[in-house]
Amino acid sequence: MTQHSSIITLVRIIGFVLTLIVCWWVLNQRFDQVLSILIIVGGMLAVFPVVWIGRMMLDAQPTVDHTAWMTTIVHYALMILLGTAIIEATKFGQVRPGWTIPLPPEIGWALMVVTGVAMLLTVVNLALRGLGAPFAIALSQRLAMDLLYAWTRNPMVLTCVAFLLAVGLWLRSVWFVLWVVALVTPAWVMFLKAFEERELEIRFGASYLEYKAKTPMLWPRKPRA
Repeated sequence: MTQHSSIITLVRIIGFVLTLIVCWWVLNQRFDQVLSILIIVGGMLAVFPVVWIGRMMLDAQPTVDHTAWMTTIVHYALMILLGTAIIEATKFGQVRPGWTIPLPPEIGWALMVVTGVAMLLTVVNLALRGLGAPFAIALSQRLAMDLLYAWTRNPMVLTCVAFLLAVGLWLRSVWFVLWVVALVTPAWVMFLKAFEERELEIRFGASYLEYKAKTPMLWPRKPRA
């Protein structure tokens, strides 16, 4: 392992541990309503400038080594923002669900199990085919283009959004579902379009552009022959 690889691996380990610590801290805190809403809404809104700055930095020096560094930094920033916002939104939804969805919570729970399994399968798919893990825990070493990734380029994001919608049904919270639709989903889509597509293009070149041309970004479609 080169010195560069050792350093970036160390940074990823520190970033992962820091993310866990921050998320665990938020999970075990009781914030007042104003601060809670600030974390839930402000955290998601902060995704947009982080992605925009990250994209500018990618374009300023589109090399593989620089891209690996920028991707690590942006991914961990987003992991903290998304993780803390989702944790706090779930806590808030349990205490203040707002308008109630007229469905038994068991439906949401069943959908959480289904979408959770699907989400786990995308992680396994990426690990086996792309030799990577979610976010910057381990950047994929090759493109994952088959199995679930043959139907959509981003099955992990799709299943995560579906899981969060299921959480909203479990909480029976209209506002939680609206938050996922109006803030979480646009933030994730911007990240995919503005940052991830560019960093994959830099790291994998023509092979990614070919994959991108024949596979939908998010909504699944039967793979072309």
